[in-house]
Amino acid sequence: MLQVDLTARVRSNFGKGAARSLRRAGQTPAVLYGPKTDPVALELDTRSFTKTLLGLKRRNAVVTLDVEGSDKRHVLIRELQVDPVQDTLTHADFYEIIIDEPTVFHVPIQYEGNCIGVELGGELHAHINSVDIKGKPLDIPDFISLDVTSLQLGDKLTCADMDIPDNVSLLADADQVCTAVVSPTVEIEPEEEEAEAAEGAEAAEGSEGEAPASE
Repeated sequence: MLQVDLTARVRSNFGKGAARSLRRAGQTPAVLYGPKTDPVALELDTRSFTKTLLGLKRRNAVVTLDVEGSDKRHVLIRELQVDPVQDTLTHADFYEIIIDEPTVFHVPIQYEGNCIGVELGGELHAHINSVDIKGKPLDIPDFISLDVTSLQLGDKLTCADMDIPDNVSLLADADQVCTAVVSPTVEIEPEEEEAEAAEGAEAAEGSEGEAPASE
């Protein structure tokens, strides 16, 4: 798993007014918490933090957070708040983890290869795009690769087909379908739909006009 470094300072001013002042000064308010950690209010440089986030590109990452006047902490970015108008960071939540303890991560699936079934006219449907995996943070892969090249029409890949590292465990059902190659859906043209509807209406009218059979 990707590792990045950040620096932060403990902040003592709280409230909306203090937060606005921090943002005007180029700082992002944040909070650090965890199962074995009392909440700590922090502030960090917005520019360097934004640069780090752009480098992550929504990937899982362990952040080594160097808090001024304290020990370094291993954390995950749990939540980010963004101003919907200015598209700027307004707050960040960091969740402290124990680097040697197993943790659950949501890992993306990366489908690779040119599918034979698609070349024959089929459609490749991805049923899931990520999966939950449990393991020590540094043992978690950035993504799980599934090769779809050999899939024919009607073939599928399940979670059992994933190549999972030995030191992590898959939490999903092994029989869960990840992707499948299906025949393309035959679409009825609007003219055909109208013709079929008209035929159905005529048939219904004809049956209503028939006299009941005599006994």
